[in-house]
Formats: sequence, C-alpha cells, structure tokens
Amino acid sequence: MAIEVFNRYENKYLMDTSTFKNLYNRLMAHMELDAYNKNDQYYSISNLYYDTEHHSLIRTSLSKTKYREKLRVRAYGVPEADAKVYLELKKKVFGLVNKRRTSLTLSEAYDFVRTGQAPAYREGMNRQVIQEIEYFLSRYELQPMMYLAYDRIAMFCRGNRGLRITFDTNIRSRRYDLQLEAGDYGDQLMEEGQWLMEVKAEKTIPVWLSKLLSELQMYRTSFSKYGNEYKKSIRGAKADAVTSASIMNDQSIQKELILI
Repeated sequence: MAIEVFNRYENKYLMDTSTFKNLYNRLMAHMELDAYNKNDQYYSISNLYYDTEHHSLIRTSLSKTKYREKLRVRAYGVPEADAKVYLELKKKVFGLVNKRRTSLTLSEAYDFVRTGQAPAYREGMNRQVIQEIEYFLSRYELQPMMYLAYDRIAMFCRGNRGLRITFDTNIRSRRYDLQLEAGDYGDQLMEEGQWLMEVKAEKTIPVWLSKLLSELQMYRTSFSKYGNEYKKSIRGAKADAVTSASIMNDQSIQKELILI
C-alpha cells in the first residue's frame, strides 16, 4: 500500500544536465531507483493545484510565513476519469513538510473539491485524511488554478527509506484547460536542460551525502514550482498591461494627428 502520510524536511538544489549526470552516478553508490523508474527512465507526474480567486494560498506561501498549505490532485501520466489519483493536502510548519493524501478516482477528487462533500467511503481511501481535507475545504472557496507536470527520477537510500532524492526536469504548466485528462502540455517553467533536485529526509541527511554536496559545491535554494509559476504569471500579466497601455496611447496619438 502506498504511503499516505509524510513528515520530512526538504532541501532543494538547481543544476544543469552535466551536474545532474555526475551527481546521479555518484548517488547510485548509496541509492536505489524508485519502482516507477524502470530501465533508468523517468516517469511523468501531473498535478492540478487549487487556490482561491485571489490566490490566497500561494500568496501566503510566498510570504514565507511559518505555516503554509496547498491542495492538489496528483496523477501519474495523463489519467482517465475513472483512473486512480491522489488528493493531497501539503503543509509546511516551521520547515517541516507534512503531506497527507488519499487515493480517489479522478472524478471523485473533482467532485470532492467542487462540492466540499466527501465521497462515500470505500476500501483504499484514507478516512482520516478525507476528514482533514473536508475541513480544509470548509475554510476556503477553491477553484482549479494551475496545471503543472514534470518528468521525475526518484531514488531511496539503501537501508534507509527515510531518505529520498528526486530529480525533476521539463517542468511545464498552464492556466487553461484545467483538467488532468485534457493532456500533458504547457509552457516551460525552467530553461532547457535544468534540473531541480529535492533531498527529502525524516531527520538529518547522512554524512556521506553532506560531504558529496559540499564537494560538488551544491547549495540549497528556495524553489517552489507553483510559487515560481505564479510569479511568472504575474510578470506576464504586468507585461501585457504595459503593452496594452502603450497600444492605447499610440492609438490616441494617431487620432490627434488625424484631427490636426
């Protein structure tokens, strides 16, 4: 049965493909690939993030408060309406990430968030998590806000399943066609060839990993996929507003010249 409750610390690092390959090869002396990464191939994850009309959740997250929370539907690949997905509630409290999720069908997840009414319980669901999400939904009026997908390679430490490392690339997003079953497409969030590594540990990372990161001069960074996409969308909206204002000003000048 898939793990449905996580409590761990997460550190993030950005790198190019050359650094990724070097680090990947070094890590494999201590790590083993996730079951999804068959034949050393990455797998695709797609997410649908929910937020309020005024983006309250992501704005709170970006303000770096001690308590942050997000809600998303997660699928592997492009799901059908009756496919198994995860409805996830992710919180961060004083640096500790708490993720709670339950398995639902895609249509059940959509209906749950839209109505705030929990689906009828059946085997495979996490009753406690469903109750927590139901309470969360009672506090906010949420709507689908952003699709985000990426290709992932994941690994666990041999003898210590509490240490997990993931590499994500080809991160793409869109703010239209906000349904996971609509397909896997969107705008690139990072430059081509960039990778985001996340080191996820229940406690402190082992000495060998700390030394390896230091040797390769890897430094932690603050990078939220949803947060960076939101900031990018804001910059785009401002640029569009400036362009529109410039066009209107040019049209006004042209009218004045005609009158002259």
